[in-house]
Amino acid sequence: MTGSPFVLPPAPARVDVVRERVRLRPLEDADIDAMVVYRGDPDVCRFLPFEPQSPDDIRERIGHLFGGTSLDGERGGLVVAIERLDDGAVVGDLVLFHLDPASGTAEIGWVVNPAAAGRGLATEAVRALVDTAFSVYGLRRLVARIDPDNVRSVALAERLGMRREAHLVESGWFKDRWSDEVDYAVLAREWTPIA
Repeated sequence: MTGSPFVLPPAPARVDVVRERVRLRPLEDADIDAMVVYRGDPDVCRFLPFEPQSPDDIRERIGHLFGGTSLDGERGGLVVAIERLDDGAVVGDLVLFHLDPASGTAEIGWVVNPAAAGRGLATEAVRALVDTAFSVYGLRRLVARIDPDNVRSVALAERLGMRREAHLVESGWFKDRWSDEVDYAVLAREWTPIA
C-alpha cells in the first residue's frame, strides 16, 4: 500500500478575494454584531449544527478561526466574511474545514443572511471560495453536506455545478428528528474557475 500523493501547500498569510459584488475576507470581532443578525435567527439555524447564536456563542464556536488561514490540524479551517462591496455590509460567512489530508478533500459550508438572498450574492461568494480552495489551497475535492429540506442550499450547490453523490436516509438524530443528508461534491479537475 502506498501513501497518498496529495500534499497540502503552505497556507497563505491572508485570504482576501474580490469579485464583482462581494469580497471574502477574514472575519474579525467587529463582524460579530452583523453575524448575530443571521446566526441568531431560528429559521437560518434550522438546518445548521447549532442553535441561534449570541456573540459569545459565535466566539466559542468559530472565534479560534478568525484571521487564520491553515486548514491543517484538528481545529484547522478557514472562515471568511462575505462582504457586500457596494456598502461594506457583512451578509454571511463561509467555511472550509474537516480537511482529509490523505484525499485532499475538505468540506465547504455557508451561512447567509436571508435579507441578502435572491440576488446571487451567495452563489458569487461560494464560487469565489471554491476557486480559492482549488487554486490557492490546492485541494482536490470539495464536499457540501446538506439537509435535503434546505432547498436553498441544495439549489446553491446545484447552481455551482456540484454533483449529488449521496442521499443518506435518516442518517442522524438532528434537532429532534431523524434527518437525511445529501452530499454534493466537485473535483478540482471538473471546476472551471472565474477568470
